[in-house]
Amino acid sequence: MKTLKTNPTRPRHAWVKCLLLGLATTGSLSAMAQTQTAVQQYGQLKVVGSKIVDKNNQPVSLAGNSLFWSNDGWGGEKYYTANTVSWLKNNWNAKVVRVAMGVEDAGGYISNPAGNRQKVKTVVDAALAQGLYVIIDWHSHHAESYQSQAIAFFQDMARTYGNTPNVIYEVYNEPLQVSWTGVIKPYAEAVAGAIRAIDPDNLIIVGTPTWSQDVDVAAASPITRYSNIAYTLHFYAASHKQSLRDKTQAALNRGVAVFVTEYGTTEASGNGYVDAASTQEWMNFLKQNSISHANWAFNDKAETASALKPGTSSTAAWSDSYLTQSGALVKGYIQNWNGTTSGGGGGGVVTPPPTTSGTIVQAESYNAMAGVQTETTTDTGGGLNVGWLDPGDWMAYTVDIPTAGDYLIQYRVASASGGGRISLEQNAGTTQRGTVNVPATGGWQTWTTVSHTVTLPAGRQDIAIGVPAGGFNLNWWSFAKVTTSARQAAATEMLYPNPAQKQLTVALPASSGSVQVAILDGQGHEVSQRRVSGAAAGQQLQLPVESLKPGVYLVRIVSNGQVETHRFVKE
Repeated sequence: MKTLKTNPTRPRHAWVKCLLLGLATTGSLSAMAQTQTAVQQYGQLKVVGSKIVDKNNQPVSLAGNSLFWSNDGWGGEKYYTANTVSWLKNNWNAKVVRVAMGVEDAGGYISNPAGNRQKVKTVVDAALAQGLYVIIDWHSHHAESYQSQAIAFFQDMARTYGNTPNVIYEVYNEPLQVSWTGVIKPYAEAVAGAIRAIDPDNLIIVGTPTWSQDVDVAAASPITRYSNIAYTLHFYAASHKQSLRDKTQAALNRGVAVFVTEYGTTEASGNGYVDAASTQEWMNFLKQNSISHANWAFNDKAETASALKPGTSSTAAWSDSYLTQSGALVKGYIQNWNGTTSGGGGGGVVTPPPTTSGTIVQAESYNAMAGVQTETTTDTGGGLNVGWLDPGDWMAYTVDIPTAGDYLIQYRVASASGGGRISLEQNAGTTQRGTVNVPATGGWQTWTTVSHTVTLPAGRQDIAIGVPAGGFNLNWWSFAKVTTSARQAAATEMLYPNPAQKQLTVALPASSGSVQVAILDGQGHEVSQRRVSGAAAGQQLQLPVESLKPGVYLVRIVSNGQVETHRFVKE
């Protein structure tokens, strides 16, 4: 346990850490440092009209991920691990994970019931440990042909997990173009009845005709024999547009609840292009109607819908460099999704995830660490940050560096009192790539970005962030190749490089007259000043800083009667 940050004046002494460690062993950890899990926050889910609501009867919209088919030898089964569940919770802020247990196809439940049950159990147990909701999916296109096996399987799941609010039963993944009233509904009622005899209250989700798209057909003749029944909607953004949303709206208007247990950003084949615009339209619709959703698929298959690049290890704590275009897009939505809405409706439109020319690595996506903890951040983008950083702590990441050369490394930091320091290291700390001072930002959730330029080799490699001096939080770090355009982009941020060692470049604003540039120390004392004629305005000014003592300084720029200040760090 590390020292708390609720009081910036609290000393960071070893005895404080020992005291907190003792408190943690008596059950005080969650009260001190950890936020509620999804299940603690929302509790038992239930259907009320066209909404799925939480323990406080507020409409809830969960965002998360679907695993790929569990079938032996299909490739996706390697991610059926506690490591996957932990990473989706801590790095993606996922609230729900779906286990897609294959049924009749090769390597599925029918041919290997014990093996597939164990894969499901591994993920469900991990979800329970992490406080996530978990969908147990009978991932079949012909479930009516395996009704007795489905009943036995879900009876087993209900007996094993029915006393927990985490579990959601999805009794039919994607029916084909078969009758709702003649085929799917009778099957679903039989399986739901078997579940309800054991588990009276956990949510049951039923597939709908035509690959779970005809939710309006199911809504015309809903299941009424059992409570807490919702209906499956699947969409793929590049193939399915407004007409499918219209069908879904018709189902909602009939008073049934909908759960998107599977969606993709791509064409319905899982390949093709990532349709970000259509995905945004769908996200708006889901938010407005408080509909939960799980993205297909957390897997490394060589298709556009996969979240991970081909060949991604199943044992790593993956950085964002392992994400595909679809994975990066979806992660942004999941991280920022707000689960519960008030007033019976959703939250309007959803802000699209930010994009960047560099590669952002979330601080909590380390594959190994010493001495750190995570907490919820209020920084832009939400999610988690790493904190409780003391001297000697470290975090290690595996990243792909595309080409050898100079890279701009940025760190998103917050510090109540300042004085922290970051060391970028490799080879167990024997190779130091560079260091950065962390200034005081005014609070543990008051964020700024510091940066430096380092030289890195090409290829997949481990990079560690060491903590020579603690007292700060880290939300993310990023790397971007330093090219002419990258240097120009840095210059638009006014100062480059930052931190600086010998020379600081200042991007001067356009001005009708002269521009005055001054450097101020931490006490606000002016240590140097330059006046630039109007002819040089809009260009760059190089300031020598080699003689300055290491520390945090301000650059004050006066032009056109306006004053602006920017912070930089002298190394």
